[in-house]
Amino acid sequence: MKGKQVSQSRSKREVVSVVTGGAGFLGSHLVDLLLAKGHRVIVLDNLVTGTIANLEHHAGNSAFRFIKQDVTEYLFIDGPVDYVWHFASPASPVDYLELPIQTLKVGSLGTHKALGLAKHKGARFLLASTSEVYGDPEEHPQTESYWGRVNPVGPRGCYDEAKRFAEALTMAYHNYHGLETRIARIFNTYGPRMRLHDGRVVPNFIFQALRSKPLTVYGDGTQTRSLCYCSDLIEGVYRLMMRGDHLPVNLGNPHELSILDIARAIVDATGSKSRIVFRPLPKDDPKKRRPDISRARKLLHWEPAVDLATGLRQTIEWFKTRVR
Repeated sequence: MKGKQVSQSRSKREVVSVVTGGAGFLGSHLVDLLLAKGHRVIVLDNLVTGTIANLEHHAGNSAFRFIKQDVTEYLFIDGPVDYVWHFASPASPVDYLELPIQTLKVGSLGTHKALGLAKHKGARFLLASTSEVYGDPEEHPQTESYWGRVNPVGPRGCYDEAKRFAEALTMAYHNYHGLETRIARIFNTYGPRMRLHDGRVVPNFIFQALRSKPLTVYGDGTQTRSLCYCSDLIEGVYRLMMRGDHLPVNLGNPHELSILDIARAIVDATGSKSRIVFRPLPKDDPKKRRPDISRARKLLHWEPAVDLATGLRQTIEWFKTRVR
């Protein structure tokens, strides 16, 4: 009866979503989708790794509100909230190696504050977790039941363990407080609005190719990644919030490519004459990444639709307007 009353109450007013980290790469694409679906959206972001430029096309939209705030601090939102989407966190090696303590704080204190907001408002909560919870995996492809192989004191430990803690805290709020929660384990995603010097493989290669610089491949290039285009990923996240359950769900593209194959694809797509050079593999860099998305297919009726050639073309066109 309570759920029916809540549903009826929501139907009489705008649906309100709070997106932490909404000025970031994926967060801003989520904001676009939510506004397109008629939500009123409140973004919380301290702009440490995000940028207001990702949201400036919503200026003047009465359904959109931006609040510059660190989510590790107390969160106060006036009025009702239906959904909390917790995307706040540095998400590339460049960022979390430079900001290890901030990364740990947003995964722990920030998640605690976001969960507290959801609990106070009676909202449904979604955690943007990561495939990095699997570490350098011994299981391939990775299923949600795999517990991972993470080095907690290695250079990537601040990010990996922050997300693992965030998952544990989210599950604790579900089990102890009865909060409706979702956990999205996001695999490698690419697309427009990635930063030029993001540190991840796709923006690195595109930037280098467009500048006719050598493409830097770490290791021998046989390590793999599975690249999902941003619009596909965000559609999966939305479906998870609306029709998923409290257990983790892998979201990503199961088509696996070697780093060397990705480099060659970007050279071809840009028409660059860049050569490929090799550098030592960073410590604890995962050798393989490929999601098993059986659960997402069954639960959400979701799988990626954008092929690599199309996704790279759209991403490269966006980068061309920014590389000088």
